[in-house]
Amino acid sequence: MQTLTRAGLIEKLYSHVGLSRSESAKLLEDVLEKIISTLEGGDSVKVSGFGTFSVRRKGSRVGRNPKTGEEVVIEPRLVLAFRPSQMLKNSVNEGMMKKAARKG
Repeated sequence: MQTLTRAGLIEKLYSHVGLSRSESAKLLEDVLEKIISTLEGGDSVKVSGFGTFSVRRKGSRVGRNPKTGEEVVIEPRLVLAFRPSQMLKNSVNEGMMKKAARKG
């Protein structure tokens, strides 16, 4: 399994787009900052063909401390959600099926 990192994304921009490494880093940081500021403002971010990032409110609920079994009130909070596009789902499923077929 391979983890995609900022450095990896910068390297892909550098090699595929032809920007310098510093320009690639600046471009990536600008895009990520725009996504973050949009989410902080309460708006969704839709990347066509990839998916939608949004902030959702979760209400208060009663949970349980796993160590003691004691009931605990979990305060309302905001959570980040991602909903993949159908194109992304199909692509991932096809890729996984091809990988499984090569192994089996």
